[in-house]
Amino acid sequence: MSADIIEHQVIGGDMQAVVVTMDPGEAVVAEAGAMMYLEDGIEMGTALSMKKDAPGLLGRLFEAGKRAVTGDSFFITFFTNNARERRSAAFAAPYPGHIVPIQLEDHRGEILCQKDAFLCAARGVSVDIAFTRRIGAGLFGGEGFILQKLSSPDRRGQAFLHAGGTVVRRELAQGETLKVDTGCLVGFESTVDYDIQLVPGIKNKLFGGEGLFYIRLTGPGTIWLQTLPFSRMCDRILAAAPSAGGSRRGEGSVLGGLGALLDGNNS
Repeated sequence: MSADIIEHQVIGGDMQAVVVTMDPGEAVVAEAGAMMYLEDGIEMGTALSMKKDAPGLLGRLFEAGKRAVTGDSFFITFFTNNARERRSAAFAAPYPGHIVPIQLEDHRGEILCQKDAFLCAARGVSVDIAFTRRIGAGLFGGEGFILQKLSSPDRRGQAFLHAGGTVVRRELAQGETLKVDTGCLVGFESTVDYDIQLVPGIKNKLFGGEGLFYIRLTGPGTIWLQTLPFSRMCDRILAAAPSAGGSRRGEGSVLGGLGALLDGNNS
């Protein structure tokens, strides 16, 4: 069956949320923990399948198991408008960044994305696993062997991804190639060729600070990149933590020196 047609508004600056407005009977499926608020009349429910025409129990269990492999919740959370009037629900981004609205009909009805990029979508859009076409890309792609595939039977439907920092959208021409850091890729059209290559040169590998591999994307198709992957932000936070030798206050700052003095550190 076709995906529900919903309206949306993205609000906020660096900590965004998407407000989805549904007609009576329409529903949205969302990542676990993404809900911010629900207007009166919208009811939350859980199910094993995202599809309106869900298969039998074994089929639903298999679909749920595939989601669990990608790191998502075993159950799907639906938010359905059971009121007689239009009602809205809001879903918030999990960390600083921007929400990327995707109309599947504008991208041949299907896109691939990293496994933690999905935020929410109209009912009828399925989130499935997609194995990369090369074993090297799967083992060293930075996002694991499995990517997520967002699609719908009628090639329509609205989905929302989340990207850290600023979103960069690029249109690759036929044969055009772009080398991307393994954590900076958010999503891409299925027409884009995805591969992994070694960073050239032993000195670059050991001292370049960019890891051993990068993603090689070849057009044609649309790609979405992020300037601040969540893993990179976590690395910076951990490096600054006292347990890792970092300072609890600004190192070299007036406040940092005053804090050290108050702590009794006169060295």
